[in-house]
Amino acid sequence: MDTVEQLKEELDKLREQLRQQEKLASLGLLTAGIVHEIRNPLNFVINFSKLSNNLLNDLGEDLEDNIDKLPEDDADDINDIMGDLRENLAKIREHGERATSIIQNILQYSRGKEGERIPSDVNALVHEYVWLGYHAMRANYNGFNVSINEQYVEGVTNIMVVPQDISRAVLNVVNNAFYAVWERSNAEGEDYQPKVDISTTSEGGQFVITISDNGSGMSEAVKAKLYENFFTTKPVGHGTGLGMAITRDIIVNKHGGTVDFESAENVGTTFKITLPISKK
Repeated sequence: MDTVEQLKEELDKLREQLRQQEKLASLGLLTAGIVHEIRNPLNFVINFSKLSNNLLNDLGEDLEDNIDKLPEDDADDINDIMGDLRENLAKIREHGERATSIIQNILQYSRGKEGERIPSDVNALVHEYVWLGYHAMRANYNGFNVSINEQYVEGVTNIMVVPQDISRAVLNVVNNAFYAVWERSNAEGEDYQPKVDISTTSEGGQFVITISDNGSGMSEAVKAKLYENFFTTKPVGHGTGLGMAITRDIIVNKHGGTVDFESAENVGTTFKITLPISKK
C-alpha cells in the first residue's frame, strides 16, 4: 500500500513538473515575440538620441558665430543647458544600447541554433545573466535584495561555446544562489547580510566561472540528489527540479567542462564551472 501511495505521489509530482515545463515553453515563445516588439522602439530611441546630439552640435556652431550678439550671462546659461542636454542624450544612448544588448542575448538564448558554437565573450555573458537573474528575483520576490560582487579576468579572448546554453547554465546556478540567500534572509531577518560573489579566471587552458553565496546551503541528502531530474527543495511553482541536471549536461557533455560544488548548511554554497578555452 505504501508503495502504491508513493507511486501516486511521484506521478502527481511528475505531472506538476510537466505542467511547469509547458508554461516555460509558452513563456519562451511569448518572450521572443515581446523582444522583437521592444527592439524597434529602442532603435528609434538610440537613433533619435544620435540625431539630437548632431543638432546640438549644429546649434553650438551657430551660437559660436553669434556669441558676441548675446549678453554674457545668457550665453553662459545656454552653454550650460547645452552641456546638460549632451550628457542626458549620452545617457539615453548608453542605456538604450544596453537594453538592446540584453534583448539580443535573450533572443540568442531562446532561439539560438541547437549546438552551434560561436566565439563568445563569456565574461559579458556571465555579467548579463547574473543581473537578469537578479532583476527576475526582484520582480518575483517582494523585498529581495543582495550584495553582488563581481570580478572578471582580463585578457581572455572570446572562446567557442554555445552561448544560449552557457547562459542557461549560468542562470540556473545564479538563480539557485539568489534563492538560497532569500531563504536564509527570511529565516534570520535583518542581522543577516545576503551576498553573492561572481568571478572568472583563466587556469591552464580552462576558463573558470565561480559563483558563491552565503545562503542556506545544502544538507548531505540534498547534495546527493542535486543532479537528479525533478529533484527540488523549492515549493511547487518555484522550481522544476531540472535546472542542475541541465546545467551539468550543458557543461560536461556539450562543452567538455566540469561542474563542482561545495556547500554547508547555513554557511553557503560555491559552484565552480570550468570550460576549455578552445579555438575550434
